[in-house]
Amino acid sequence: MQLEDDEDKGQRGIQSVEVGGRLLQALTDRPASMTLKDLAAAAELPASRAHPYLVSFGKLGLVEQDPQTGRYALGPMALQMGLSCLHQSDPIKAATPVAEALARRIDQTVVIAVWANFGPTVVRLIEGSQPLHVNMRVGTVMSILGTATGRAFAAAMNSSTVFQGASPFTVMAAGSALRRAIGVNSSTPNFDKPRCGRIVSSTVIKASL
Repeated sequence: MQLEDDEDKGQRGIQSVEVGGRLLQALTDRPASMTLKDLAAAAELPASRAHPYLVSFGKLGLVEQDPQTGRYALGPMALQMGLSCLHQSDPIKAATPVAEALARRIDQTVVIAVWANFGPTVVRLIEGSQPLHVNMRVGTVMSILGTATGRAFAAAMNSSTVFQGASPFTVMAAGSALRRAIGVNSSTPNFDKPRCGRIVSSTVIKASL
């Protein structure tokens, strides 16, 4: 088995594995299955050299070949590996260096928040030199409607999940926001309070179902 030096890390790697990895990378980069000719070209390999790799990958389930068309695609083992990678990933760990770089660049406090039982919750706080005019620490639960963080969660998440974590005050505030959005209040000419109430109540109830 041929070995070569890894110039970046000073470690020895298996060249044949790296060559085969180019075929897997080519399949990953394409949204559809590929012919042997196109796949080999994308991996910068002769088709005769690429084929044995694909046979071995097929035995492992990393690649599968359509028996009708002969085209290649990623196989069930590749899917399982991707799902396992997602389960093992730590989003907080991935987000932390990005948040730290942002805090340095803008010289402001930056927080990372996740959705917890009571709504958006601060799990990481990177302080800048500029004063912060709110009392915030790790564990702080942020307002859903009163903060940009809360509104970002509300915009991206299922409404039933958002309102499960909302306080009664938040639900009332949502009703007030809706009344402002449709441009009516008790002083509006021809204001139909019962009808407006039904619209607001119906919208909030539907969001909470």
